[in-house]
Amino acid sequence: MKGRLSIKRTLTLWFTAFMALTAGLCLGLILITSGQVARKETAERLDLTVRESIPLVNFSNGSLLLDPDFRFYQNNVYLILYNQSGAMLTGETPPGFPVDAPLKNGVTREVDENGERFYVFDLWIPSGWEDGVWIRGAAQSTSVSQMLGGILTMFFLIMPFIILFAAAGGYLIARHALRPIDQITRAAESISEGRDLSRRLGLKPGRDEVGRLASAFDQMFERLEQAFEAEKQFTSDASHELRTPTAVILAQCSYMEKYGEDTEDYREGIGVIRRQAERMSLLINQLLDMTRLDFGTRKLNTQDTDFSEFLSVLCEEQDTNLRNIRMETQIEPGIHAQIDPALFARVIQNLLENARKYGREGGFIRVTLRREEESIRLDVEDNGIGIRQEDLSRIWQRFYQANPSRQSGSGLGLGLSMVRQIVQLHGGTAEAESVPDQGSCFTVRLPFSQKETGPQKDN
Repeated sequence: MKGRLSIKRTLTLWFTAFMALTAGLCLGLILITSGQVARKETAERLDLTVRESIPLVNFSNGSLLLDPDFRFYQNNVYLILYNQSGAMLTGETPPGFPVDAPLKNGVTREVDENGERFYVFDLWIPSGWEDGVWIRGAAQSTSVSQMLGGILTMFFLIMPFIILFAAAGGYLIARHALRPIDQITRAAESISEGRDLSRRLGLKPGRDEVGRLASAFDQMFERLEQAFEAEKQFTSDASHELRTPTAVILAQCSYMEKYGEDTEDYREGIGVIRRQAERMSLLINQLLDMTRLDFGTRKLNTQDTDFSEFLSVLCEEQDTNLRNIRMETQIEPGIHAQIDPALFARVIQNLLENARKYGREGGFIRVTLRREEESIRLDVEDNGIGIRQEDLSRIWQRFYQANPSRQSGSGLGLGLSMVRQIVQLHGGTAEAESVPDQGSCFTVRLPFSQKETGPQKDN
């Protein structure tokens, strides 16, 4: 957008303004501190000079005698002597100093006269000569003013160089910091124009923010590449799965058109079409459900559920008599979980259906539910044909089947993928262990419900 400053110029201006503001605040702090220090130093110097002069003031036969070492001006302090009534006896005064200023014993104060400021300290020295004498120390404030003026002069002489140095340094720092951003932008635009997600930014890894940003971009491109590849594979697999029942339906329709002679032929053909249409409908519904879960349009409707009773009912409803597979359950009572009953019913049904399809005829399905220290554990075990180790990590992928021909009606390859997806949405994990020709065990772990407090103890 025209008229807007670049980031480098904006950073440079902000950095320069900040440095100028900081320098100004420092100057103000220095002036305030220096003034206080100077006033304190002057007061201490006055006090010390006056007190050190006291032993040099003597009296003899009622007369005032000053020691030869007595000086009326020392350490930038003027000394003045007064009698008891406040009349000046002797001494030196700063130019313009009001000699008739009131005397106050032991008090350091400021005295103003015609715009001039003086610092004054008085002490009363008692004696037998007219009952004593006053000794006053006076100092001009010009030393303080001169010091502060010197600071201001030095500051305004140095300040322009500080601002120029800050501006140049800020610009160089901004340019150096943003140079990798320009490289990232050019590389990202090149990747976008070429539609090649396999390319990477190629910046050297670093620990600073820009290095981490470049690394994050490369990781993002890698995930995008994986997502696009998975999407391509998903589309290919879905197309393949839909092509088969579609081809069967078209072939059956063509057959009936050419060779259908009686009601029985048409009834048989319609039966084939219905079964394939049901298979397509099942696939489409499962794909839609998984897509809704992926994009969050299907929200979880979790509620506290007696998971033990919930699992028992589903196991009783599962039909395993077709292959003489016996159902064994070891369900610990009273276990609660926060689940979406409709979704989690599909998890259990898919696991039981998977165990029934690939279990050994005349074998068993063993369902176990128990508490662990930090979670609820559900195991679905069978003694079927098992899964090879190299296939275990892939069985959760959509449409993947370790051996699609190992069992007639083996399914669409979406059941286990949906199991893991639903379990992860509930904050749990789904894992599998298997030994070929010995069987498989699928394990689901869920967090405790708010009503669960861990393993219950018998009273």
